[in-house]
Amino acid sequence: AKSQQQSPQVIRFDSDECTNTVFNATVTVRSSGNGTVKTAGFKYLQDYLPNTTQTFNINSIVVSTTTQRGKDLEITLKFPLLKPRPRHVELQCVSWNYNQSNWTDGGCVWGGASKPDECTCNHLTSFAILMSRCPIEIPYMSEITYAGLSASVVSLVISLLIELIVWSKVVKTNTLHLRHTAHVNISLCLLVADCCFLASSQPEIISEIWCRIAALLKHFCYLAMFFWMLSLSTMLLHQAVFLFHKVGKKTYLRFSLILGYICPFLIVFITFLTNNGGAQDAYFSLETCWLVYSGLLKGTIYTFILPVGIIVFINLFAMIVVIMKLLDHKITEKSHEKEIQAAKTVLRSVILLTPIFGLPWIFGFATFIMDLTAGAVTLAVNYAFVVLNAFQVWSQLLN
Repeated sequence: AKSQQQSPQVIRFDSDECTNTVFNATVTVRSSGNGTVKTAGFKYLQDYLPNTTQTFNINSIVVSTTTQRGKDLEITLKFPLLKPRPRHVELQCVSWNYNQSNWTDGGCVWGGASKPDECTCNHLTSFAILMSRCPIEIPYMSEITYAGLSASVVSLVISLLIELIVWSKVVKTNTLHLRHTAHVNISLCLLVADCCFLASSQPEIISEIWCRIAALLKHFCYLAMFFWMLSLSTMLLHQAVFLFHKVGKKTYLRFSLILGYICPFLIVFITFLTNNGGAQDAYFSLETCWLVYSGLLKGTIYTFILPVGIIVFINLFAMIVVIMKLLDHKITEKSHEKEIQAAKTVLRSVILLTPIFGLPWIFGFATFIMDLTAGAVTLAVNYAFVVLNAFQVWSQLLN
């Protein structure tokens, strides 16, 4: 059998703390009184000890520590992990029970997502870290997502039909024309993205090429939706700040088309090319049919998160400025009353849409920072994001 043991480190100490290191694993023992601490590391022993759990695998070397002092012990162990811990995957600090010949987590606490390689125990024996084979699953998350997206698709179709029916009756000014144009494009982009999301909801039954196409379309359509929202808020901001400076309908439409479709296309196109031509695990993940997250500010997911974060911030800023301008402005010329009224109508729409479209993605940003192993708070944030984001399109009908 292949095995390698590092000679035990024996340290006698007169203070309340001492530290031993074997195979880059650090063991710190805190106790009262004098004594001797012995630490031994077994580099391949984890491959031969029986795995007594069906849901976890051993993910560190085995370290054994003994001491002559047995009162008020606090042992902190830092293990080099054999495999990196993926997000939302739980680790378990365990010790070997010689009487029952199995691993047990009694008396040991894992350091959490912030200290994934650290364990704290209150007894001495042989220690190791186990890693869960599967990420933590949020109860009923799939059901909520599918129900919400299905309702969104229906709502978007109804919204587009309503726009088609009432278009000629409600679009009477340049402001209202751009507003409804933006709403139609937002609805179309979100409809395509939601349909792609539903179509790729079970990546294991679709081919790699369809998974790549779904990720590409979702990336583009979700970005285009937010850039059209930016176009809408920019138009509203211009109307509020330069109330009597008219801009032609064609100029507005050119600006909106460039901002709404060209900008997201460039982002997606450059991201696709610079990640091995959209290769698996570089541009998209085959497990999710979505962009790759590789850590803080790493992965293609940030070509979506960063633009959306900037747009949400600009939209909120524009809404505040417009509210202040419209509250302070005094109408002096009757010829502009229709445009002012149209701007107020758009303002009402943006006030209604901004919390619905912006707030869920603020929760979404939090889900990328927080790890599911953190507990109930992270679960609450994920539920809030999915519920608000899945049902956001009902605001289109209210509008």
